[in-house]
Amino acid sequence: MKIKYIITLIFIPTTVFFFSADLFSQSSGFGELKGKVMDADGNIPLGFATVSVYRDEGGEKKLMTGGITEEDGTFSLSLPQGDFLVLVEFMGYEPFQMEAVGINRENRQRDLGLIKLTGTAENLDEVVVQGQKNLMELSLDKRIFNVGKDLANAGGTATDILMNLPSISVDPEGNVRLRGSDNVRILVDGKPSGLVSFKGSSGLQQLPASMIETVEVITNPSARYEAEGMAGVINIVLKKENTQGFNGSFEGIVGNPTNLGLAANLNYRHNKINWFINYGVAYRRVPRVGSIYQEVYTPDTTFVSDQSTTGTVNSLNNNIRAGLDYFFSDNNILTASYLLRRSDARRITNIRYDDYYAPGGQLESYTLRTQDEDEKEPNSEVNLTYKRTFDQNGHVLTGGVTYLDYWENSDQVYTENAFQPNGTQIPSRSVLQTSLNDEFERQWLFQLDYTKPIGKDGNFETGFRSSFRNMENDFNVSEQTESGEFEALPGLDDIFLYNENIHAAYAIMGNKSNKLSYQGGLRAEYTDVKTTLVRANEINPREYANLFPSAHVTYNVSPDDAFQVSYSRRIRRPFYNDLSPFMTFSDARNFFSGNPDLDPEFTDAYELGHIKYMDKGSVFSTVYFRSTTDKIERIRTVDEEGNAMTIPENLLSERSFGLEFTSDYSPADWLKLDANFNFFYADIDGTNILDTYRANTYSWFTRLTSRISMANGLDIQVRTNYEGRQRVAQGVRKALYYLDLSASKDIMQGRATLILNVMDMFNTRRNRFIFEGPGFMTEGDVLPRRRQINLSLNYRIKQSKSAKRSDILDDE
Repeated sequence: MKIKYIITLIFIPTTVFFFSADLFSQSSGFGELKGKVMDADGNIPLGFATVSVYRDEGGEKKLMTGGITEEDGTFSLSLPQGDFLVLVEFMGYEPFQMEAVGINRENRQRDLGLIKLTGTAENLDEVVVQGQKNLMELSLDKRIFNVGKDLANAGGTATDILMNLPSISVDPEGNVRLRGSDNVRILVDGKPSGLVSFKGSSGLQQLPASMIETVEVITNPSARYEAEGMAGVINIVLKKENTQGFNGSFEGIVGNPTNLGLAANLNYRHNKINWFINYGVAYRRVPRVGSIYQEVYTPDTTFVSDQSTTGTVNSLNNNIRAGLDYFFSDNNILTASYLLRRSDARRITNIRYDDYYAPGGQLESYTLRTQDEDEKEPNSEVNLTYKRTFDQNGHVLTGGVTYLDYWENSDQVYTENAFQPNGTQIPSRSVLQTSLNDEFERQWLFQLDYTKPIGKDGNFETGFRSSFRNMENDFNVSEQTESGEFEALPGLDDIFLYNENIHAAYAIMGNKSNKLSYQGGLRAEYTDVKTTLVRANEINPREYANLFPSAHVTYNVSPDDAFQVSYSRRIRRPFYNDLSPFMTFSDARNFFSGNPDLDPEFTDAYELGHIKYMDKGSVFSTVYFRSTTDKIERIRTVDEEGNAMTIPENLLSERSFGLEFTSDYSPADWLKLDANFNFFYADIDGTNILDTYRANTYSWFTRLTSRISMANGLDIQVRTNYEGRQRVAQGVRKALYYLDLSASKDIMQGRATLILNVMDMFNTRRNRFIFEGPGFMTEGDVLPRRRQINLSLNYRIKQSKSAKRSDILDDE
């Protein structure tokens, strides 16, 4: 037995996904089983109760399917012909069991009616858990990932979770890409978050993985979603239980390099009120190394700079989220929540520049530069949501308001000294600089959504959304003069204001005819953006209105097999970081800045998808095409002294085509396999910037995961990742590859789980690139985060791993 475990771990049999006959054994959806689960005493619907369906095979009960009830207590499951046993379980209640439930030609639709559960005071540790959530639930336009099942996420952050999901790649700097595009809209609980703001997606490194329940990946969103995000939408859903009584979980983390953390997720529900609170604290030390080699060509000589960087970031992150659900009645729910995050960081970066006047020549001088930064980031969010459910199933009105308050303070000191090759200091090139940077954001978001079924299978949706965002960046970079006083550097002492108002309305109509489902929608968005440089008195207003149509057509070959074709129009608006003229100053020779003259980019996205759900796995495949105008890409220029400036520019266009394959498969009870493969081709036209900025490129990335359950209760998981070489307008991003290893074991009679994971085992997750432009060539190799080893302990109080298998084809 041990030998087969070892063989599986080493070879990760990918051929299973393509050639196994079992993979294509179809689960018949002959009939339907439905009902509604209620509290016997208070007649309150029990949302999120577990429904499991078993078949008797030779005296042994086999789990056929399962699911969880909706918020109103209803459930609906697809089943083949036969006789079944139905088990309904809910925390704090006696299990309900019904035998000999038959599905046949006379009873293709069985309605169990009201199932009333009686509360119990018994210790829930005695309940036997029959199944577990699938890691991935698939529908044609959305994939839902139950991230708690992925061992590699233990002790990590939201960034680590995204890095482990199909279709998503995260570069070593923390930037998120979906199917190769970095223009993706990231939401938290369906709304914008301060974690994805000034710092882009890298701010997700502050959110502990233990606070996240699921991640939704929507590659071709309908008109109900905001049009921002060319590649689609990633929605991070935070944990919140909804079960009667008290339950919770606690997690402790210790890791190397230093990663110390504690987290708690607590919930208490009594009758009409459901309280929840999540708290996480983490102290991390992240080391960084990197190198940049650059040649600058002039008529007289070639200036060579060989740069090496080392540094560490020590951070203390606190996250707390608390709130309540109040059930006025079965059909009226009010939810209020408050989220507070604070990050305090100390960043030390040391850079050495070795200068030559010819490749391979003698060292002319070297320079040492040190950055010492203290950074504070308080961030708070307030949410208030009301949901009204009407008597007709699917008839819902939802309204909500969100307020976001974000502030960041950065206080930096830069010390720079130059030396001759023999180590003698060059006093005239000594520099002492300071940088003070305060950034603020205030945002109000108002949203109203309404859904009304029409006829037997029709559906109408409409909604409105308004957001008001004000951002400010007060920056000053000063340098010490010979007299010892500090003077502001030209152009680096100003206040940048960003004011954005976006108003949207949408309408969607959908219907179904036999096996064909179709949906069309139209979204209108009005954008009013104004940027201001206060001291320079430079005002740049932008105002535009756009229509964003969407269409989805689905053909159901069977309840477990379907095709879908879809279309949507998307936008990428130049955001705060894209427009701000403030330059990063930690590196004295490599500067990054925004461009106030950027225009928005627009994309038309087309997809053809196929999904098949089977007894032992699922297969999801997609062909997609994206046509983008005014593509935004960062362009690097270098002056004769070797100083580089990188700013975003509008290129003419990008045309991209891709194929994607995702599958999960369990050939045996002890083995679970997941695979994701994505290939894409792109034609980038940047000839409006320079004639040579034209790139025809193809790339691919793949991720393979195998999970083995040993006989002694030990689970082992191995994940391999590879992202292929990719051309960009100015050069090449080299291939990236890494391997993660994880293991877990339940202890304390199943109340706790001990998890060990090793991320980037061989320190190969490096950002490597070559950029070329007029008069220069730059080659870089950066490892911003070394191999991470984490050991975590998760302890549960009246929480379990519940069964869940949804009807994926009716999710539309």
